[in-house]
Parts: sequence; C-alpha cells; structure tokens
Amino acid sequence: MIRFMGLATVLILFLVVSIPLLVFEEGLKRFRPEAQKRQSIAVVRFMFRLLLKISGTQVTVEGRENIPEDRAVLYVGNHRSYFDILIGYTTTQGLLGFVAKKEMLRYPSLKTWMQHVQCLFLDREDIREGLKTILTGIEMMKEGTSIWIFPEGTRNENEAFTDLLPFKEGSLKIAEKSGCPVIPVAMVGNADIFENHIPFIRPQKVRIRYGQPIDLKGLPKEVKKKSGAYVRDVIITMLNDMQREAEDEKSGLTGNQGSAGSD
Repeated sequence: MIRFMGLATVLILFLVVSIPLLVFEEGLKRFRPEAQKRQSIAVVRFMFRLLLKISGTQVTVEGRENIPEDRAVLYVGNHRSYFDILIGYTTTQGLLGFVAKKEMLRYPSLKTWMQHVQCLFLDREDIREGLKTILTGIEMMKEGTSIWIFPEGTRNENEAFTDLLPFKEGSLKIAEKSGCPVIPVAMVGNADIFENHIPFIRPQKVRIRYGQPIDLKGLPKEVKKKSGAYVRDVIITMLNDMQREAEDEKSGLTGNQGSAGSD
C-alpha cells in the first residue's frame, strides 16, 4: 500500500505542479511545434521512469533492434496492465502517441499532457468519430510519429496471459493506409505489478519483447483481410516462446541448485 500511495502522490503532484509548464508548452506549440513535441515526450518519459522506479518495476527489453530508426511504426501489443503505457513509452525512442479511450478526456491536466505527446482518443461508439481518429493517426505516422495501440480494446483479465482477446480488425488500418510497418509487442509479468493484487503495488520483473516488423501490404490477400487475427497469432507465439524460455531458465536454475546440494 505504501508504494501505491507514493506513486499516486507523485503523479498528482506532477499534474498540479506542471500546470505552468503546460502553459509554456502551449506557447511553444504555436511557434516551434516540433520542439514542443520532443520536449513534452521527454518530460513524460522522465516521469514514467520515475513512477516505474517507485513501483519497483524492473524492465528487461528484448528485440529493440527490430525497431526501424528511420521511420514511424505502429506498435501492437497485448494489454494486461495500466503500467503497459509507462513501459511502452520508456522502452522506445522518438515521437510516440498511444491510442486511448475517449473517457480519458474527462481528466483536464492528464488530457492536456496526453495531447502534447500526440495521443489519440478513440470513440468506440461513434463510427464517424472513430474514422476521424484513424485518419489523424495516418497523417501523424506519415509525419514521423509512431503510434501504439492495444487491439484487444481493453485490459485482458484472462487467467492465462497467452489467452488474448480478439483483436479489433479496424485497429491496424493506421499502418495499412500509412504504409508503415507493424511491430508486434509481447509483455510478460505486467499484471503482477498491480492488477493481480489490487490495491497493492509490488516490485516485479517485466519482460517486453519487440518482434520483427510486419509489412501488412506484403501479406497474402486472404491473410491481409484478417490482419488483426494474423498479428494476434504472432504475439501469442511470442508470449508462448517467452513462457517456455522462462520455464527452461527456472528448470535450469533448479537443476543447478539440486546438483550443488548433492555434492
């Protein structure tokens, strides 16, 4: 509970104390929009690293070499924790915006920071507004801002972390129309930070793996029609591989300890 209170206190203080900075950011946006974007995301990444440190979360990053450095990408990941966004921002570089639900607009200071770091607010109930969001995302990616999306649409609370919810097929349209590659992302251990024992936050080791880029336009026609299901299968395979590797490592450690004990 102490970690939860500490994290909540730091977050609230930041949102309050940073109001003057937001005013400055608004002015900077008018004259130097590119500088404003980079400054805002630097501030947010700093805060997210601090929050992860307070929570005791240690993140191991794998496959970072799979992320192109010369173009925007669409990150597509599994979603089991509120901390997924913090982990996503702090393990990537460059401009990045998340696709968030429109309900986040009800929190003034938080909303403004999300807007400053190019987040998109998706209205799942209004098809026309949803289309506008997709079109905005396409333009952002063409201008060099990567986007992160959770196609499950909500946090997955299934017992097995490899049991993903169905992906929303329209969620990958941003990559398809912009011509940018999809980077599949698999996270393990994320729900153990908070969601598996609410309201307690406990130190946890999290693994995040960035998979090889997927060119949606290069997929066979029949696969392209269900690109969401295809990418979902890729991420499930990644999660299964990570689970098997963790089990093999644990088994190896157990075996070594057993051998040492018999000598």
